[in-house]
Amino acid sequence: MLQTKKISSVELTQTFLGRIAQHNPNINAYIALDEAKSLAQAKAADALIAAGKAEPLTGIPIAQKDIFCAKDWPTTCGSKMLANFVAPYDAHVITQFDAVGAVNLGKTNMDEFAMGSSNETSYFGGVKNPWDTERVPGGSSGGSAAAVAARLCAAATGTDTGGSIRQPASLCGFTGLKPTYGVVSRYGMIAFASSLDQAGPMAKSAEDCALMMNVMAGFDERDSTSLNREKEDYTRDLAKPLQGLRVGLPKEFFAEGLDAGVGKVIDEAIAAYKKLGAEIVEISLPNTGLSIPVYYVLAPAEASSNLSRYDGVRYGHRTAEYSDLMDMYCKSRAEGFGAEVKRRILIGTYVLSAGYYDAYYLKAQQIRRLIAEDFVEAFKQCDVIMGPAAPSTAFKAGEKVDDPVAMYLQDIYTISTNLAGLPGMSVPAGFSNGLPVGLQIIGNYFDEARMLNVAHQYQQVTDWHLQMPQGIE
Repeated sequence: MLQTKKISSVELTQTFLGRIAQHNPNINAYIALDEAKSLAQAKAADALIAAGKAEPLTGIPIAQKDIFCAKDWPTTCGSKMLANFVAPYDAHVITQFDAVGAVNLGKTNMDEFAMGSSNETSYFGGVKNPWDTERVPGGSSGGSAAAVAARLCAAATGTDTGGSIRQPASLCGFTGLKPTYGVVSRYGMIAFASSLDQAGPMAKSAEDCALMMNVMAGFDERDSTSLNREKEDYTRDLAKPLQGLRVGLPKEFFAEGLDAGVGKVIDEAIAAYKKLGAEIVEISLPNTGLSIPVYYVLAPAEASSNLSRYDGVRYGHRTAEYSDLMDMYCKSRAEGFGAEVKRRILIGTYVLSAGYYDAYYLKAQQIRRLIAEDFVEAFKQCDVIMGPAAPSTAFKAGEKVDDPVAMYLQDIYTISTNLAGLPGMSVPAGFSNGLPVGLQIIGNYFDEARMLNVAHQYQQVTDWHLQMPQGIE
């Protein structure tokens, strides 16, 4: 519509801002909006379009997860610790979208410091799933997920440390992609677990995700883990037929713990791929069961280190009353962090401490290597791996809050790809009891274009990605 001049970017942005005003009080997807800033960007985008200098995402309103620093925008990471922090600079991802004339629609809610699978740990309150507002949208990118599902943005950014793009994509019924580690710069993305965090696109379709990847991916010398690779066009293979594609089904993904309704939807999606010409191969990822204990040693260890910077001295929350410097540190951190963040800092500090480092942290790193090697072996037999993105549909708010292990098990199918640094995505595949189910597609390193092709071809013969929650017209 923008390209054919049926609508201007200003009108499009106003439409989304109107929808946000209507639905956000109920869903709580956005925690920072600045109408004047968004409309100024839209006006600039309209000028680019009029001058014939538009790129595919010029003028498109995109929601940004509140983990990305955006200059002169509040950047809170869903925490009281940063509740009043206004970023003085832009994250690489924000810079990339600004460079093509996209519109920053606002900052979305998230689990505190990206720690959670339900978006219930946010200092700014939980996000509701637009498909059923008594249920969670998944996490930690729950605000972006709800915004995409409720059409409160054209697309959104998210981050995935152990499944935080793919699990909410499954629970909210849209397409979400976690790229290969290092493909998207982490500069200006507030760190949780630096060896696992990766930014990625969240949108209605695989085609939209491919357009976003064209903007988000790229080398950034300010991030030591950013990969210096040639730019690629992620839309290039979308139209390729799937004849002869080898799809690996890990037996560990279809074992105990998978909801029967979810399993049925995944089976039907696999059957659709057979009709598209894919060949099904049974594979094994024998160390899948170890991925959660490994993750919950390594991620908290890195979080313990990364979050030590929030001490009340330079920026962030500082307690009002204290007797000395140590008292200020203790009270500021006690007041600024929520329960889940404290839990992970304590676990991380413990596993890094003298006497426990070898027994826990070092052992976890060794098993992480074995998990990565499982994938190396699997990809000798298949081109992509498929299975469920989450073990169940969206659960009710409060259902798992008091049981951290049950909450952690939400990421059983997604964590191993982060540990191996592989790309993974979730694609809408149907419904179980009226709630969305996502099919997970895992690719080999730098195979995002093929994965997007595999997802796009499926979306040409199904319409699950076009379904909208009731009452969100």
